[in-house]
Amino acid sequence: MKRAISLSIVAAAMLLGGTMAHAQALNAPVTAAADPESLFTSPDPKLHANKQVALKIVKELLEANHWDRAPLYLTKEYIQHNPLAASGLDAVMHYFINVAKRTPSPIPEKMQTKVVAVQAEGDYVTVSFVREMKDPKDASRTYTTTWFDMWRFKDGKADEHWDPATLPPAQ
Repeated sequence: MKRAISLSIVAAAMLLGGTMAHAQALNAPVTAAADPESLFTSPDPKLHANKQVALKIVKELLEANHWDRAPLYLTKEYIQHNPLAASGLDAVMHYFINVAKRTPSPIPEKMQTKVVAVQAEGDYVTVSFVREMKDPKDASRTYTTTWFDMWRFKDGKADEHWDPATLPPAQ
């Protein structure tokens, strides 16, 4: 009996002590919705309008890099909680155009971004995405996790933004 318990403890420790490289084997991969654009709708007119602007932000700005269109979807005061970009419409546009050097590509007819879910409540819309990451132990392998962007809307435009971005490690 003691031997069976000891073997169980060793097996559990090996399983729990595994590296992130084995994490994907322990859980199901994150999967996208088959028709992501259908998630950006709501029977509530206000939620629907906000979701539609979030769709345009994802599709036109984040996916196709048409940051010249940002004034259509972001307020002048746009509050940015991503530590890599300053607040304000001009600062956000500057970051994506001049710092990140995003160049526009054709706006796709159908969204290419892998979206898991879209939630809207009050003035907020949160979009959850599939995020594929390189395995830190084996660059030839990848695993999936989830990324999110959340916006607070004011007068039909995004006025505030959150995501889980962090500062890069010191070099």
